[in-house]
Amino acid sequence: MKRPFAAAAAVLSAAALLMSGCGSDSLSTGSASGEGSDAGIPAVEVSQELHDSLPDAIKDAGTIEVGVDATYKPNEYMDGTTVVGMNVEVFDAVAAKLGVENNWNPAAFDSILAGVEAGKYNIGSSSFTITPERLESVTFVEYLNVGSQWATLTGNPSDVDQADPCGTTIAYQTGTTQEEEIKELQETTCASDPISELSYQGQDEVNNALMIGKADAMAADYPIVQSAIQTSDGKMEALGEQYGQAPYGFTMAKDNLELASVISKALEELKADGVYEAILDKYGVSAAAVDEFPVNPQVS
Repeated sequence: MKRPFAAAAAVLSAAALLMSGCGSDSLSTGSASGEGSDAGIPAVEVSQELHDSLPDAIKDAGTIEVGVDATYKPNEYMDGTTVVGMNVEVFDAVAAKLGVENNWNPAAFDSILAGVEAGKYNIGSSSFTITPERLESVTFVEYLNVGSQWATLTGNPSDVDQADPCGTTIAYQTGTTQEEEIKELQETTCASDPISELSYQGQDEVNNALMIGKADAMAADYPIVQSAIQTSDGKMEALGEQYGQAPYGFTMAKDNLELASVISKALEELKADGVYEAILDKYGVSAAAVDEFPVNPQVS
């Protein structure tokens, strides 16, 4: 969907913009049902200066093509035919500030970075943790700081020890930092008594594997585990606390520093306007807020 750029003085409602975007297979974006109210989110004022700084291809199209794995509730997921979630709302606010719209393209998580590199998507927005390995192939703009957490069925019936999970069955989403963590445990701790790994394309499949007892535990990002627990009707519980906090980033092609700079500045303005924190407050993840939005931050 293409929308003409409005004048700089125009004020766009963030909630209204969320309803106006469109995605692949006629998907659209919108406010997340079942989460907090949009009432406290300020309107987003378009920046003419930032719009003019966008790459010409995006200005001409009036849209940003975004790759997303819409199975990672509450960050990005499907509400009917609509892509919703905390990360969706943050990046839709970025688009509103830039005077363009987002076209959300659901895809398998582990295919999105390749799609960004190939030019299929301008942006990958799918709870990507910024790692040194990923920085070798793509560019990131940091926007959150989030840790990992494990979950079991209530009462931990398989007696999973997070520090020594050898011999248990652990579910995770393919291509995530949790996969890397489990594989490291296999090599360093569980070589003689391996973990049985259940790797799934979608986080909803991971959650289901635990719910039906196919997995003894699951590992995911902290907001995702908390959301799964809250919607499990008391069947899941956290195993330990959040740990290993690391930055989330919006990602784009390695050489697309022009777009990265514009997105970073848009986030700075959204923070100054109170929009950024208001969206995080809506989802109960204000503790993950960052003060700055660096391009390609140093990570370990």
